[in-house]
Amino acid sequence: MVSVLVREPAGQLTLVTKGAPETVLDRCVDVPQATRDALAAEFAAGNRVVAVATRAAADARTPTAADEQRLSLAGLLVFLDPPKPDAAVALTRLSTLGIAVKVVTGDNAAVAQKVCADLGLAAGGALTGAELSALDDDALAAAIAGATVFARVSPEDKARIVRVRRRGGGGVAFLGDGVNDVLALHAADVGISVDSATDVAKDAADVILLEKDLDVLADGVAEGRRIFANTIKYVLMGTSSNFGNMFSAAGASLFLSFLPMLPSQILLNNLLYDSSQLAIPTDHVDEAQLRQPSQWDIGFIRRFMIFFGPLSSVFDFVTFAVMLWVFHAGATEFRSGWFVESLATQTLVIFAIRTRQVPFFRSHPSLPLVLAAAGVVITGSVLPASPLAHTLGLSPLPAVIFVALAALVLGYLALIEAGKRVFYRAGAITPPGRRPYSRTRALRRRAARFSAHDLITKRFASASHHR
Repeated sequence: MVSVLVREPAGQLTLVTKGAPETVLDRCVDVPQATRDALAAEFAAGNRVVAVATRAAADARTPTAADEQRLSLAGLLVFLDPPKPDAAVALTRLSTLGIAVKVVTGDNAAVAQKVCADLGLAAGGALTGAELSALDDDALAAAIAGATVFARVSPEDKARIVRVRRRGGGGVAFLGDGVNDVLALHAADVGISVDSATDVAKDAADVILLEKDLDVLADGVAEGRRIFANTIKYVLMGTSSNFGNMFSAAGASLFLSFLPMLPSQILLNNLLYDSSQLAIPTDHVDEAQLRQPSQWDIGFIRRFMIFFGPLSSVFDFVTFAVMLWVFHAGATEFRSGWFVESLATQTLVIFAIRTRQVPFFRSHPSLPLVLAAAGVVITGSVLPASPLAHTLGLSPLPAVIFVALAALVLGYLALIEAGKRVFYRAGAITPPGRRPYSRTRALRRRAARFSAHDLITKRFASASHHR
């Protein structure tokens, strides 16, 4: 509610008050029932309403809250503020991404609920600022889960809702563009504002949208999860294969009279292997991974490495046995065979690791990834017979060895696929952890370079004329 003192041309002083209808009408005298009925109808229609009331003032002193009594209602200002046509689609996308959307507003609860219904937002309870003040943090945490709308709330209420939700676990993003949203923007895990927002709101935000489009948020979430999922693919593949190769090289050194692979061959092997993984950022991500958030889990990576690393070593040792005892390979031929087998297994295993489903049948990799992997495997297979073979310490392999190595690679991939089913079925994945709320987090944010929490609060107080 805001009041101003107006001096008319004749010298008469009038106090003019505007604000939330519920607040203004409570301070008015002789409000007709028809007016209250009309107000309820406008709220039910989802329109925003501002009430205006007046009262003659005796002197020109600065108005106080005590002067805002025994007012005469002048009328109701009705604003049609329809949601954007594409907002419903964006909210549906956010829902499919596992993001719960709550409406936290200073508007009337009936208006907010009507807008939510128009947008197809999941129906839930509505809480007002007065009801929030009667709840402790534990009760509010329980109420947040069931409520969709928080109406007639103060800036402090908005920030409290964010803080309580963060303490309960799970990330919280807050989207706001006004002075009243500053405290909540600063309290959220991710504060989001728009380019047309007030300066203080943009200062408190982590992300500023150049377009007022909720689809941008859904696109950002989906892209972030896709990038994270592809990053994890490389981490899982690299840690497990390198862990296995360590055992393979160490084990081979125990009974071989020569180096199982020359240092230059190891470097070339790693260079080709890593080159094939440059295409991982283009890979498709299973829909199930996009529907829920993921987080960095060192424990899961360690368990994956310990489980799948030895499987790689098993087939390396089988390759050693075949090369030594079946084909009676010498040092150069042995190195050539292991070079081809090691490169093929390390490169092709990405197709099993990249998804929990059956690769190629239920989960299709991207074309660049397929071409990159195939190109590296072919290159590694051709090198022993190329003009560079002597320089690299390799030698041509007979066709029968190639057939045996191909069978070993296929057997390895089949074993990895079977092991993958055992690994995930055993519940090796832990649910996402809950990050506790940190009171010091705000100091690490971008806005902390310009303003601390106390300064933001002061700027908020000086910029706001609302009570």
